[in-house]
Amino acid sequence: MSKSPRHVACRLLVPLALLAAAPGTVSGGEIEFNRDIRPLLSDRCFACHGPDATHREAELRLDQRESATLSAIVPGEPESSELVARITSDDADLRMPPADSGKSLSAAEQQLLTRWIAAGAEYEPFWAYVPPRRHPVPAVDDPAWTRSWIDQFILARLSAEGLQPAPEADRITLIRRLSFDLTGLPPTPAEVDAFVADVDPMAYERLVDRLLQSHRYGERMAMMWLDLVRYADTVGYHGDQDHSISPYRDYVIDAFNRNLPFDRFTREQLAGDLLADSGLEQKIASGYNRLLQTSHEGGIQPKEYRAIYAADRVRNVSAVWMGATMGCCQCHDHKYDPYTTKDFYSMAAFFADIDDESHFTDGDNRLPTRRKPEIEIFTPGQQQQLDALTAEMRKLKTQRDSADEGDDNEAIEKQLAELQKQEKALRNAARRTMITAALETPRTTRILPRGNWLDDSGPIVQPAIPEFLGTIEAQNRRATRLDLAGWLTSTEAHGAGLLTARVMVNRLWYLCFGSGLAGVLDDFGGQGESPVHPELLDNLAVEFVESGWDIKHLLKLMVTSAAYRQSSRADAKLRARDPLNRLYARQSRFRLPAEMVRDAVLATSGLLVERHGGASVRPYQPVGYYRHLNFPTRKYSHHEDQRQWARGVYVHWQRQFLHPMLRAFDAPSREECTAQRPRSNTPLAALVLMNDPTFVEAARAFAASTLDQQDADFDARIDYMFRSALSRTPDDVERSLLESLLADSRQHFHQNPNAADDLLGVGQKAVPDDVDTVELAAWTTLARAVFNLHEMITRN
Repeated sequence: MSKSPRHVACRLLVPLALLAAAPGTVSGGEIEFNRDIRPLLSDRCFACHGPDATHREAELRLDQRESATLSAIVPGEPESSELVARITSDDADLRMPPADSGKSLSAAEQQLLTRWIAAGAEYEPFWAYVPPRRHPVPAVDDPAWTRSWIDQFILARLSAEGLQPAPEADRITLIRRLSFDLTGLPPTPAEVDAFVADVDPMAYERLVDRLLQSHRYGERMAMMWLDLVRYADTVGYHGDQDHSISPYRDYVIDAFNRNLPFDRFTREQLAGDLLADSGLEQKIASGYNRLLQTSHEGGIQPKEYRAIYAADRVRNVSAVWMGATMGCCQCHDHKYDPYTTKDFYSMAAFFADIDDESHFTDGDNRLPTRRKPEIEIFTPGQQQQLDALTAEMRKLKTQRDSADEGDDNEAIEKQLAELQKQEKALRNAARRTMITAALETPRTTRILPRGNWLDDSGPIVQPAIPEFLGTIEAQNRRATRLDLAGWLTSTEAHGAGLLTARVMVNRLWYLCFGSGLAGVLDDFGGQGESPVHPELLDNLAVEFVESGWDIKHLLKLMVTSAAYRQSSRADAKLRARDPLNRLYARQSRFRLPAEMVRDAVLATSGLLVERHGGASVRPYQPVGYYRHLNFPTRKYSHHEDQRQWARGVYVHWQRQFLHPMLRAFDAPSREECTAQRPRSNTPLAALVLMNDPTFVEAARAFAASTLDQQDADFDARIDYMFRSALSRTPDDVERSLLESLLADSRQHFHQNPNAADDLLGVGQKAVPDDVDTVELAAWTTLARAVFNLHEMITRN
């Protein structure tokens, strides 16, 4: 298995927790195999009685009805079924699952399996491999509540469960929710005031359209995509040297802002170099194939790392586009899903044409290290200068070469030398980025028995999709990465486009509601979770394809629904009935992702610098944090200009030593695909908010802008702070507490002026010359308190 034990353990618990939390799925009503039975069999039985033939016990497969009914199940007769006898046996030697598996079945689960067999033990095709289709929209008892067909699915299920939807959230909550979900930034007080005052029925939709058109939208969406494709600024293994790939990040941001159709987005990344119209943009996009971790150690075994790289690519492409855990069949057939070891290596063969092994022989410890093939990327202004220099040098060389013998060319040579010096400086200022180039002859791919790279006894395989999903029609030629991208997005009979669409829309739903309709975003297999609204998920997938793979269209459809606009408040009864909010009788509230925490604080303070692309930025970081990095040893230097205050999506991503602020708020190292970040609540996060220099400096800037409010008394300044940070004014308790804190802070800094100087000295933004340092330090303390409010870092 490719996942860590902790990751696997958490995922095994998900379907069981959801099974217990979702009302009506176990104890009563009609039993559904995919919803009620398959998760039990997958978790307790498939490891020994599932798809993996190598480790199968007693020649019994419980994932297939034909095999199960040969010896273990007698449909309609639980009393004659060996499965029931075994799971209810009092004999520890006979009971299943066996004690040494660490698994067991509760009495309720035993009863559920017995009831299922009594009802005929019907199986269903696994939902994730059945192409989505449009389902009829259900009728509802309260059509006035609905705003779209999404709401009809939600409301019909709530009515069946005896629940009512929550009331609509207030307008301040709505604009904050939309702003964070669609741009990753809070609204300004002026934007809040304008929306609250706009009583036009179309005001909400206009707000959605404006946010979707903002360049900030692409930066927000890129956070999700870069997690999926494991984008980072360093190689990951061994010395974890920097590598050149930031233009790919900018391509992703731009693609989301241009609303590039997702099928085209897919083709450009997997096979941008193979497209007939491949240009600079497509070559940059093809850098996706180079995002994996690599080693630049001098003594590596090329054959070993060739196998490591191939496996990494299969894990990622299958997780990102298929919602599949194909990494589990690198060494053996998948234990829970119908993927085989042959499927794994056949998928790896698609990427055997990628020219990416130069570092095996000419790798170095430079920063950034070189990973050929690479190209130089210039800004439009740089390109104009370069073109002008090239033209002028060509003109001078023509003059020199056509001069008569004996003419004095010294002046021309001097001019050429000067122009070449300018050209060199310009090229040194350019960014480089890794691209994909195809080998004329792809490397041979073999099945590696048990994943052993030293064992060449396995058969050679050609590029192919998983056998149970069909074949790619390659017309008597070797299938390519472009064929794979086409299959992943094709809606023809043998294409996986609708399956891919279902994976993607589930992630978009997660962004808007806090959980996917299918709860495990990167595993649509047996160890994942069946969707709580399968028909709704199907319809969204079909809508996505029929819209032309239009991501903005899908997001607008979701965020304009009544379900999205609900309050996140829940009474004790609803929390007990649906603690994980899987039925969507309310909205979800959750802590913001790490980058958004940083961005919200910078935006509120007025320090945030809007930028459009560029090399990664380096914010303040603890001294010595990189002391254990070697090959080469390095000393971190933060940027000392406005790059310091750029958005989190542009922050340098060091895989082995992720920035401490990002780590404290659960950002991933991006060694593997991350479809869903954890959300922890630890003292470390609070300490970062209080003491990270970025946040201390932001608090000082926020305090300074608060004091700049002319003719303002304490109440007016506190109102300014709260409206800027939280889009509301404080209540009486908050006002009283902050007034006491201000008084205590003034006294402290008056008695300890050096402490005020130390606090105001954090960060590079200059302190105004005419400021009262005690007063500014005291208000900085208040700003730090506001930044530490739970509401500041929560999407409500």
